[in-house]
Amino acid sequence: MLVVAILAYLLVNLGIGLWASTRISSTEDFVLAGRKLPLVLAASASFATWFGSETILGAPTEFVEKGLLGVIEDPFGAALCLLLVGLFFARKFYKMNIITFCDFFRIRYGRKAELLSALLIIPSYFSWIAAQLLAMGIVLKVVLGWSLASCIIGSSVVVILYTIWGGMWSVSITDFIQTLMIIIGLMIVAVSLYQDVGGFQPLIDKAPPGFFRFYPDFTFKGSVEYFAAWITIGLGSIPQQDVFQRIMSAKSAKVSVQASLLSSFMYLTVALLPLFIGLCGQYLYPNTTEDGQMIIPNMILRHMGLPLQILFFGALVSAILSTTSSAIMAPAVVLGENIFKFFNPKLTDKELLRIIRIGIVVITAICITMALTRESIFELVAESSAFSLVSLFIPLAAGVYWKKTNELGCILSMIAGLIAWLVCSYFDTEYPPLIYGLLASMAGMVLGIIFARLYPDLAENSVK
Repeated sequence: MLVVAILAYLLVNLGIGLWASTRISSTEDFVLAGRKLPLVLAASASFATWFGSETILGAPTEFVEKGLLGVIEDPFGAALCLLLVGLFFARKFYKMNIITFCDFFRIRYGRKAELLSALLIIPSYFSWIAAQLLAMGIVLKVVLGWSLASCIIGSSVVVILYTIWGGMWSVSITDFIQTLMIIIGLMIVAVSLYQDVGGFQPLIDKAPPGFFRFYPDFTFKGSVEYFAAWITIGLGSIPQQDVFQRIMSAKSAKVSVQASLLSSFMYLTVALLPLFIGLCGQYLYPNTTEDGQMIIPNMILRHMGLPLQILFFGALVSAILSTTSSAIMAPAVVLGENIFKFFNPKLTDKELLRIIRIGIVVITAICITMALTRESIFELVAESSAFSLVSLFIPLAAGVYWKKTNELGCILSMIAGLIAWLVCSYFDTEYPPLIYGLLASMAGMVLGIIFARLYPDLAENSVK
């Protein structure tokens, strides 16, 4: 019965995607849902885009193994990102009336910066998408009993069809439905497990010393690592197309800001439930040798009846589907709007939409390969955010709030940050590589500003 219900959920998602395709008449409809989403849909879309595999499967594993300090990245850093977007970026971006995040780089810095930002942002999504496909494969393997590879490939086909048909309209509608389902499902499971373990006190008593500590060791290295954990997703996911699309899909600038702030609050509160459920699983089954990423799904199978299993797994599958769909669509849109259109400005809207849909298929194929060769959902997500943090965050933030920035500084910032991060990652430096990358990105921006001021003619020629 559970298998039938899950397959039905997949078919319902496809059905919604097919229905939503009737509302799409232009690229803006496909990418931004016509900029017509009300607060409820816009907030649930932002929440559901983030509330995916790493929140339910990855973070509880890190929490059980490392305590509260192990999940600073997610959910706390992720909630911080949505908060900062609402406070400092949503209104400014919305008023620009653009389709992609990289369009900002064209308007603020120039065509070279637009192209480079697009070339950097597309691969930053590969790890994120692979994490969602891996999670979908793991869940379906438990429910359907198929091989992991079959589940990953099969679910990828569903995601491709669902995304190509419906675009942002289908994503927004299904996000709203699955948000309600996942919140209700997790709350019921959490209450049931709370009763099984006898409240919070047994969990607190059994936890090792320092397990619930929220602050780092008071050493320079400990403080740097703590800071890095906060900014990996907290700042690194701000310059991302999927976040940008939700900002631009709201029906007004005010709704855009409110949706970002509301989704931040929703994420921080709801994302604590999987951590609690994972801890209960560790308490009830301390000697288990199963994959830690399956803590919560196994809790559902062991402790809950069939109706709640159907509710939970259906919501989980739907959540990962929505997250994956959004993640795949984002780089495909950038590929069409900021790379193909860069070299062929006369592309018609119909041709652009076709390129975006082809890009969805190609990008998914690449990410399937990554999903089949990796094991950790949490690490894949961290890789994605670190990539965009070191290359794109400084040019974005400086471009919005520092009038002296220029194209040379932007380009140097992106290149320097990425190279420093890659080199430090290769040599496995003592401090987190993203810190070196972020500092190098700052230095590149400042160097470009200074060079342009001292040698304006040379600076202008250097970016032509």
